[in-house]
Amino acid sequence: MIVCIAEKPSVAKEIADVLGAKNRHEGFYEGNGYQVTWTFGHLCTLKEPGDYTPMWQRWSLGSLPMVPPRFGIKLINDKGIERQFAVIEKLMQAADGIINCGDAGQEGELIQRWVIQKAQAKCPVKRLWVSSLTDEAIREGFGTLKDQSEYQPLYEAGLSRAIGDWLLGMNATRLYTLKYGKNRQVLSIGRVQTPTLALVVKRHFEIVNFVPKQYWELKTTYRNTTFSAAKGRFESIEEAQEALKKISDAPFTVTDVTAKNGTELPPRLYDLTSLQVDCNKKFGLSAEVTLQTIQSLYEKKITTYPRVDTTYLSDDIYPKCPAILKGLRDYQQLTAPLAAGPLLKSKKVFDNKKVTDHHAITPTGVYPQGLTDLEKKVYDLIAKHFIAVFYPDCKFRTTTVQGESNGVPFKTTGKEITEPGWRVIFAGETADEKEEKEKILPHFTKGESGPHTPDLAEKWTTAPKPYTEATLLRAMETAGKLVDNEELRDAMKENGIGRPSTRANIIETLFKRGYMRREKKNIAATPTGIELIGIIKNELLKSAELTGQWEKKLRDIEKRQYEAKTFIDELKVMLNNVVKEVLSDNSTMGNLAKND
Repeated sequence: MIVCIAEKPSVAKEIADVLGAKNRHEGFYEGNGYQVTWTFGHLCTLKEPGDYTPMWQRWSLGSLPMVPPRFGIKLINDKGIERQFAVIEKLMQAADGIINCGDAGQEGELIQRWVIQKAQAKCPVKRLWVSSLTDEAIREGFGTLKDQSEYQPLYEAGLSRAIGDWLLGMNATRLYTLKYGKNRQVLSIGRVQTPTLALVVKRHFEIVNFVPKQYWELKTTYRNTTFSAAKGRFESIEEAQEALKKISDAPFTVTDVTAKNGTELPPRLYDLTSLQVDCNKKFGLSAEVTLQTIQSLYEKKITTYPRVDTTYLSDDIYPKCPAILKGLRDYQQLTAPLAAGPLLKSKKVFDNKKVTDHHAITPTGVYPQGLTDLEKKVYDLIAKHFIAVFYPDCKFRTTTVQGESNGVPFKTTGKEITEPGWRVIFAGETADEKEEKEKILPHFTKGESGPHTPDLAEKWTTAPKPYTEATLLRAMETAGKLVDNEELRDAMKENGIGRPSTRANIIETLFKRGYMRREKKNIAATPTGIELIGIIKNELLKSAELTGQWEKKLRDIEKRQYEAKTFIDELKVMLNNVVKEVLSDNSTMGNLAKND
């Protein structure tokens, strides 16, 4: 008998249906030579400190750092989990073979491997790896099963992450709580959560300490068009008033008109972070709610695997795209123009080198039924982005008009869309189109001249904006660096902090622990969060950039380019240094008992 183990009961049901395992038993399906069972996410976890030695049961500075000679796993203490594991254990010990059908990612690999280890299974194990839960994808996956050993680096990366989080979280949390919390409050320190909080605290101080600076802008209106002084900002009122006086009674003359044609590529397909960013901007959804929604769409077979960090598709997906587009029946008006000939195949969309385990999030072509309003909104974004990448580029003309008045140069720029291309997909949806229309200029001729209306405006520089969930997710993705360029952002993803699948949970954890709070769409650090970051002297604990380097090492373990043992050994050295530093520190914290 072959035992298949999925990560959720609903996924097990889909697999059982495809395999013909129709008979339902307590905790599994059976039939056609298969038994299909399931976990509920994590059934096992790393052991607690007290499980290794009674000395670690009690929180004590003298017992730090706690480094087990060998890490062990245990079942999570829950009656439902214990009951389901008993079923799994019985099936696996009698199995001729096991197929790991966990989610196709680092976390899914770890969840299932721990259960298989805990059940002390002795038979061969194969791996099912699918990017969607359609019947076709599941059948295809079972036709290309691989030996579990091929995914050993993925498991080692997941295990290293779990052990690293245990070493730092367990030790640093006890260390800072005992040293500074004085048993009044647990001070939670984490490998990813602490540098994330540090980003928000840093932004808090940038805003609080910001000193506005005064400046002046000189503009003039000629033929109902606003021109700005080419100089830009005037730092002194005297200089600005002198320029205003100079042009007040002089005519305005157009000195140059240039037009330049340009193209705008379609928006990228979604990875999880960009989907969370857009859902936060457009619908005000938290990262966690977006993840729950896209996970639901995946389990309903409507979209592909969501926990991805690439916006590209592999070449083998291209032949499947016409069928996917055909399945988007509610979007026929948009897909019909694509049916006339072969689909565009852009290197900005299809690139095997940019795809590892999974490709970008796309529709599967399965018709969506019974969706919630939220699921419809998220699905609509994914479907339209998918359609858009097969449309032509948007073409536009940028016109720059330069002028002068009594020797003071001015200029204005306008943009006119000449061929909308992919923009028809999003017609009427964004403020961008309205802005584009407002920027269209009247026809100007070089040498023309006439009266104008100058205006001098007093302005003040503004403080940086607080983080929103959208901008904090981007900051985590790029280790705190402000990066708008998509190509550069892609290059930095390997050094981002956290993984796409964990960032939402990290943000929610910081809210729950009272270190951050929501202020409408903005995120603010609480007094507790600010003070906690203030007392942490070790940069490794709170630097997004340094934590991003750890994340890259974990990805390198996946690629067989770095040793898991080296990663853990480096963490142990860092941990010893942190313990020594904190124990020798004489500073105290005043407000940590007053959790905000």
